[in-house]
Amino acid sequence: MHALLPLPEFALDRSRHAAPQVFERLRDMIIDMTLTPGTVLSRTELAARFGLSQTPIRDALQRLGEEGLVDIFPQHATVVRPIEVALAREAHFLRCAIELEVVRTLAQAPDPGLVGRLRANLSRQRLVAAEEDLHEFSLADQAMHRMLYIAADVPNLWQMVRSQSGHIDRLRSLDLLSPGKLARVLDDHTALVDAIAGADAAAAQAVLRRHLSGTLRNIDDIRRRHPSYVR
Repeated sequence: MHALLPLPEFALDRSRHAAPQVFERLRDMIIDMTLTPGTVLSRTELAARFGLSQTPIRDALQRLGEEGLVDIFPQHATVVRPIEVALAREAHFLRCAIELEVVRTLAQAPDPGLVGRLRANLSRQRLVAAEEDLHEFSLADQAMHRMLYIAADVPNLWQMVRSQSGHIDRLRSLDLLSPGKLARVLDDHTALVDAIAGADAAAAQAVLRRHLSGTLRNIDDIRRRHPSYVR
């Protein structure tokens, strides 16, 4: 275990409940590995840093626990959990099962408006990739996939998949550091959009299957580079 890393500046939206905002902020920092496995999350320290009572902090930590991202030791500490490969594989299975059907549905009846939005998102991905801004690239990547679920009229399934994907998303954050990974992701995203625009459902599914499986194919390399993070 090690001490909590400094939290970047974060202003709460006072028009919203505090606990969900704290949850989202801490979850993002766990996913992008700002808060690495073994980091201790002190309820008292977090309350001081967010300017809140301990109640919303407790609620946020409980939600992180429900997603399997932290281990909560009552009356002792809350600690960011190591990445569990078994849970990552389960999340991959779930996402493939849903998203392969999503892209098939969209490719069967391409929507020019959707294709335009996807291409605009690709432009954003290329821009932040050129700047090597991995955080913004990950946000654009997530936004693109969420766009697919919304277009297929299953937005709630995106929330379900996201809530189950914390372990594989952390592996993806580590995998983005691999040489050439950003370029490969961009190539996959471009090919996927082209397949949807071209009404080629089989090609869209083939690209997506390869794309979603890329990180797990690299699991041995990720584990070798970050042995203390993965179990």
